Amino acid sequence: MIKKISIKNVASYDNAGAQFNDLKKINFIYGANGSGKTTISNCAAEQSNSEFKDCTIDWEHGQKLTSLVYNKQFRENNFGKGKIDGVFTLGKATQEDILKIEEKQEQLKILKDEGIKKKETLDKQEKSKLDNENSFKENSWAKIYKKYEDAFKEAFQGSMQKESFKSKLLSEFDTNTSTIATVEDLKEKASTIFGKAPESLPPITVINYGKIIGIENDEILGKKIIGKSDVDISRIIQKLNLNDWVNQGRSFIKIDNICPFCQQPTITEEFKKQLEDYFDESYTASLKEIASLSDEYNRISDNLTNELMQIETSQKSNSGTKLEIDKFTAYLKTLSSQVNENKVLLGEKVKEPSRSIKLTSTKEQFDNIIELIAKANREIQKHNDIVLNFKSERSSLIKSIWKYLVEENKADIEAHKKNIAGLDKGISLLNKDVAEKRNAYVTLNNEIKELTKNVTSIQPTIDEINKILQYYGFDNFEIVPSESSENYYQIKRENGELAESTLSEGEITFITFLYFLQLAKGSTKIETITEERILVIDDPISSLDSNVLFVVSTLIKEIIKDIKANIGNVKQLILLTHNVYFHKEVSFIDGRTKQHNQTNFWILRKKNKISSAQPFLMKNPIQTSYELLWNEIKNKEHNSSVTIQNTIRRIIENYFKMLGGYKDDDLISKFTSKEEQEIFRSLISWVNDGSHSISDDLFVESESDVVDKYLKVFKDIFILTKNKGHYDMMMGNQDAANN
Repeated sequence: MIKKISIKNVASYDNAGAQFNDLKKINFIYGANGSGKTTISNCAAEQSNSEFKDCTIDWEHGQKLTSLVYNKQFRENNFGKGKIDGVFTLGKATQEDILKIEEKQEQLKILKDEGIKKKETLDKQEKSKLDNENSFKENSWAKIYKKYEDAFKEAFQGSMQKESFKSKLLSEFDTNTSTIATVEDLKEKASTIFGKAPESLPPITVINYGKIIGIENDEILGKKIIGKSDVDISRIIQKLNLNDWVNQGRSFIKIDNICPFCQQPTITEEFKKQLEDYFDESYTASLKEIASLSDEYNRISDNLTNELMQIETSQKSNSGTKLEIDKFTAYLKTLSSQVNENKVLLGEKVKEPSRSIKLTSTKEQFDNIIELIAKANREIQKHNDIVLNFKSERSSLIKSIWKYLVEENKADIEAHKKNIAGLDKGISLLNKDVAEKRNAYVTLNNEIKELTKNVTSIQPTIDEINKILQYYGFDNFEIVPSESSENYYQIKRENGELAESTLSEGEITFITFLYFLQLAKGSTKIETITEERILVIDDPISSLDSNVLFVVSTLIKEIIKDIKANIGNVKQLILLTHNVYFHKEVSFIDGRTKQHNQTNFWILRKKNKISSAQPFLMKNPIQTSYELLWNEIKNKEHNSSVTIQNTIRRIIENYFKMLGGYKDDDLISKFTSKEEQEIFRSLISWVNDGSHSISDDLFVESESDVVDKYLKVFKDIFILTKNKGHYDMMMGNQDAANN
């Protein structure tokens, strides 16, 4: 059966559309001409048509049945071709054949019911599995992804949606064999590997400071450099410690023997010779060695400090430096201070060779600096190794991250997999059972088709249609087998002439509907006679007189009776009509029962050129045409002001003028004040204008407050004429009506 129909974006239905929910075995849809009934029947007949792409039909248990649709299109498709497709029924079947077929059909029904129950159980199991999967998915997303999103987002690439993340987590649980690392190690490594691909870093130059340390430790710096002691003048020079003073003064001794100190001609050749002997070659060599050491120390120390300062500058500007720059700067500052002090001492030693000096050792500071550089270079080497193997390192890190995640959540994952495994096992068994039931159903159905193949005929349809035609006075034509084509019908008159082209509209409508009813019992194909089906009937009484209308309603009620009793192959009926009397006749149950739990009702309305459906469930909204008018008042929000105008006019004419004998002036006189009389006159003018005049192409909807004002006047008429009880009854105000 159909459980729901949704009609959208077609004909007079907008995007909101109309929904027919919870369809029962029997469904009545009432609607005026042009309200959208034919669109519904066409959708049922041709849902695959692109015109109905936004419309949906939901079938019970997902099992689609054959839909037989009676509407204008059905009449056009089956009449006007000169011949009509024959309808096969069990015409030649003996009672024994029929019993055998019925027995197998009952077995088929049992198989179908068992299959449906198995399918329902299967659906529940699959839903339970889906619920488990969704629950695990949501929990994993909240508990794992959100927790580590910031730290491990790179590792989650390709799995950054809930479903893909869940699948990846389960896959890694089954296949990941990486070594488990701590989350701290993973985060630290991720900070290097993830993000922008790293670049190689150049190692920091390692300086050689051996020479400068050698100079600082040279023994000559602590040695007092003086002249020879066996020269006569040595005694006084050394006694007075005048070595450096005399040595410096030697350069001022001129050829004229004038003493540079006393400016007297006291310099003799002998004195000159003693000075030369005192400051011999050994003394001169020592002076040269000291000067050389001083120069070399200054040069090497300048080069080293400049090089270290360059390292300091470049590493400070390098955001990715591995050097402990603060320590390096502190050590370099101390080193520079020590070097400068040593330079001063060396300068003093050069000027005063007889002094003994001891340089401050810079070894400790150099060692500290070298250790920092070595440590930085080790980190740089690690970094460069990562860069060199970036892809493999990145892949390895991602695997390690997933391994950590699955291990951290191992209990939850194992519990989920266990639940799913159990459900999968049950689903597999149920699928097997459903498949077996389906195969058994197909086999049995084929047996029924074989049984019916040899006991079917199109003649019973001919006999049944002609019988009804004769019974209801259509005796100037009949259905006969086609003379030119096997398994086809023709319509002939008594004189043998083909009658199809000369039939009246009413005759065509009636005979077409009789043909449709026979088609509902059989089929144009032998193999589909026993198929279950639903019927959609759209206005079957157009162009029929009241007598035939009664016949049609009687025939349909027989179908309804069989559907409710689950007799035959027709499982559901959807009937659409615009005729109030026909609706009342065909939906009548009995004088006592007002509702039936297998029957639902709807009313189709069109407002501002848009169709909509109002459900009434088991309550029949159509009783009489007069009650229908009052229903329009009660449902004023679904109708335009033009509809309300016409409805008010017809109620006033029916109740007050035709039945009560009131004229407009009589009703006006009931109002005591002139103002109330004017309001009533405006009401009469308003309803007459809306119901009798031809509207302009451009229609402006009356304001809702205007409609409400006139509805109040309409109610006042009943109150002033002492007919308030009738008003309350028709409006459904039963409590007020009883008071």
